[in-house]
Amino acid sequence: MKCLIIAAGQGSRLRQRAESKPLVPVHGIPLIQRVIRAAAAGGVDEFYVVSGYQGPRLREHLDRFAGEEDIVVNHLVNNQWQQPNGVSVLQAKGHLSDPFLLLMSDHLFDPSIVRQLLGQPMVTDGLILAVDKRLSNPLVDLDDVTRVFYSDDKILDIGKGLAEFNAFDTGIFYATPALFEALEVSVESSGNASLSGGVAHLSSLGKARIFDIGDRFWLDIDDSRSYVKAEVALIENDNPEDSRYSTRSAIS
Repeated sequence: MKCLIIAAGQGSRLRQRAESKPLVPVHGIPLIQRVIRAAAAGGVDEFYVVSGYQGPRLREHLDRFAGEEDIVVNHLVNNQWQQPNGVSVLQAKGHLSDPFLLLMSDHLFDPSIVRQLLGQPMVTDGLILAVDKRLSNPLVDLDDVTRVFYSDDKILDIGKGLAEFNAFDTGIFYATPALFEALEVSVESSGNASLSGGVAHLSSLGKARIFDIGDRFWLDIDDSRSYVKAEVALIENDNPEDSRYSTRSAIS
């Protein structure tokens, strides 16, 4: 299974911890290494990483890491890294011809989410988004999280400012290459180059559904507050490949 990881953004809210956000260490291990190890534990055997801001530094680091871990990391470059994240996803068009896992470089998660997600029957020419239905999850930043409204497991709407929603986007996708075309349609029709724009287009075709992660751990690390939550959540077991995480212990 191949995995696409978006790692092109600037991450200005964590600049005080590292110049390159994917390389921000949490308990001494850079974020992107944690993401890659968790994905590998979930069943991924080849990675495509889209870099942009501080790209040479990140690519050099990943080349060393790949050699040490004996994993395959392919580099894709987004020179328009200031643009919405859908532009980074589009860098993989032509490189991924089968269903693939799509991850964010700043989202930590329980590897069992990936294992179960990849075992789901794929939506033809569509995608499956892992969602968190716990609307009171203390690890979620309501002001920043992407919200999802679904019915009968089908995504009806997605976006950061939804007034009506019943789940959160975890940033963990099982997608077909149809996502690339959906992103292009979103850009051409509305100028929306975000990943959510592509998902919204697939949802309008009935091609986007959800996978409930239940009570398992995930965390989007965007700022100092979420960084502290991540440090607390990993104190009990600093091994993301094998551990289960507690959301209760990470409340701050």
